[in-house]
Parts: sequence; C-alpha cells; structure tokens
Amino acid sequence: MSAPAAAPAPTPWLSTRAILRVVITVLVCVLTLYLIYLLRRPITWIFIAGFIAIALSGPVAFLQRRMRRGAAVGLVYLGLILVPVLILSALIPPIVTQGNNLAQSLPDYARDVTEFVQDNRRLRELEADYDITGKLEEQAGKLPARLGDAAGVLSDIGVGVVNSLFAGITIIVLSVFMLNSARGWLDAFADRYPPERARWIKRLYDRIGATVGNYVAGALVQATIAGLLAWIMLMVLGVPYALPLAVVVFLLDLVPLVGATLGAIIVGVVTLFSDFPVDTIIWVIFSVIYQQVENTVIQPRIQARAVAVHPFVVLVSVLFGSTLFGVLGALLAIPVAAAIQITIREYTTFRNTPAEDLPPPGEPPPRVGTDPPPAAA
Repeated sequence: MSAPAAAPAPTPWLSTRAILRVVITVLVCVLTLYLIYLLRRPITWIFIAGFIAIALSGPVAFLQRRMRRGAAVGLVYLGLILVPVLILSALIPPIVTQGNNLAQSLPDYARDVTEFVQDNRRLRELEADYDITGKLEEQAGKLPARLGDAAGVLSDIGVGVVNSLFAGITIIVLSVFMLNSARGWLDAFADRYPPERARWIKRLYDRIGATVGNYVAGALVQATIAGLLAWIMLMVLGVPYALPLAVVVFLLDLVPLVGATLGAIIVGVVTLFSDFPVDTIIWVIFSVIYQQVENTVIQPRIQARAVAVHPFVVLVSVLFGSTLFGVLGALLAIPVAAAIQITIREYTTFRNTPAEDLPPPGEPPPRVGTDPPPAAA
C-alpha cells in the first residue's frame, strides 16, 4: 500500500498576500485609533449630545401629547438652559458677598494675628529669630509686580469660559438635531437587516432610551430630595446662605458613590463658622442618617425600574468614566453600563427565543434586570 501523498506546500504568493493583509489591517486599526484620538473632543460632544437627547425624549414625548412637537422641544430646552442660570444666580451672589466681606475684614485679621504673636512668648521668639513679619512685608511689596501674572490668569479663565460656552451651545444644537432626527436614522439602519433582527434592534433602542430617561429622572428626584432636606435642616440650624448650600448638595448628589459625601463635607466645613460645635455635630448626625436612608430606601425605590446594575460594575464604570471624562464621565457611567447590560441580555434573548415569540418594538420594555425568557425546548 503506497504512502499518502504529502500536502502541497503553500506558494510564496499566498504567504505574501496573507502577510500583506495582516499589515494593512494593523495599519488601518492604528490609523483609526489615531483619528479617534485626534477627534476625541467632537466625539465626546456627540456622545454627550446623544445622552441629552435620549434623556429629554421622555419630557418631549409627554408634552407632545398636549402641544405641537416643536413647541414641546423648545419648552424642554428652555428649561434645560434656565436651570444652570438659576443655579448660578443662587451661588454667585453669596460668593461675591463673602469675598467682599473677607477683603474688608483682612486688616482686622492681620491686626488680630499681630496681637496674638505679641502676646505669645514662643511666637515672639520665632518672630525675632526668623523675621516672619519682615518676610510677609517683603512678599506684600512684590504683589504689584505680580499683577501682570494675575491678569494672565484671568485672561486664561476668560478664554476657558468662552470655550465652555461654545462647547455647550454646540452640544445643545447637536442634541436638538438628534432628538428630531436620530430615531429615523436608527430605524433606517435597522430596516437594512432581516425583519427579525430589525425588530430586535428597534426593541433595543426602546429599552436603552427608557433606561436612560428613567435613570436621569430618578437621579434628579433623588438629588432634589437631598437638596430640599438639606435646605430645611440648614434653615433650622440658622446657617447663613442655606439655599446656595442646598444647591451644592443637590448638584453633588447627582455624582454617583461619592457626591453625597462630598456635599455633606463641604456644608460641614461651612457650619464650622456658624455655631461651632453645635451646628457641626447636628449636621454630621443628619448627614450620616440621611445617607443611610438614601442608600437603603430612597435610591433603591427610585432606581428600581431604571437600572439594575451590579454594584461592582457600578464602581468600575464610575472609576473608568471619571478617569476618561472627569465628573461628566462619572455621571454618564451608570447609564452606559446599563445600556451595555441591556444589549447583552437582549442579544441573548434574540439568540435563544424564536422570532415569533419576540415582543414587537414599541411594546413597553420590561423591567431592567429581569432574566431573559428561557430558550425554547
């Protein structure tokens, strides 16, 4: 019996083509990543605009039942623009007032420090040895020469404000276009696939949109409760500027995981200058109790129908989001993680469920976090 014939060796032409294909693929991937890096700012704006459009689609749909869509979109975006204006109007006046009070009180503070140094023997010895007062006067004499640097800093701040305004306006305009046209584009993309897969893609759109909208609404309700209760407690304690401090608590409570604690610490520092230690002790007790109630009662009830993401995934997503995009990334991390989770579960459902048993798009999405239907026998 003759031995089997040996397999023909690959031709050099095939090997060269395979190598060339790999090299071209690697180059295309590298160029794509480099292009994404160069366009990271507008890509980030588009991502934020898409999130805003999804979050505002719920209020627009609600108002559209009572008025024309154009009027509903205009009213919702007017509220979106007015909210930061109202917040700044609540925060800036007390900051300016406290700054003026500090500037007017600086001579008194300096006089008190001088008297304190003169009354303390050890401080008088340090003054005699190191001439602290003379060095302070020397630095004060250099202040006029540093006014040019201060002007440069103010100029940089002004440029940053202008850039931020431009970015904000661009994001709002992009979100308006997305709110009006994006769903049509997405449906057109889904219709390119077979009917079963198109139904799955459209249902995925519905679930992700409902999840993001519910998450934003729940986060706003939770932050409003935190700010309102903080305002009531600060009014009871008689802490000055209770409303701006409550606004700070409201804004920081929107940040997952650490926002509520950071807001409580900031207000606690302010209470040190009010009626220490009574106000500080009461505020600390209130903050600890409220955060426990928020974590165990308020947040689970509000977000139960919005997102159901494992706490480990929440922590990791917040860390990644904050590292990539700062505070804004931390705000968007949870809905993005929920959207990824929904995509995975919807794909599993699509793969394991017959096409005729899949619910049609437009049907109210089931609660996020529920298990997909079992596979057909």
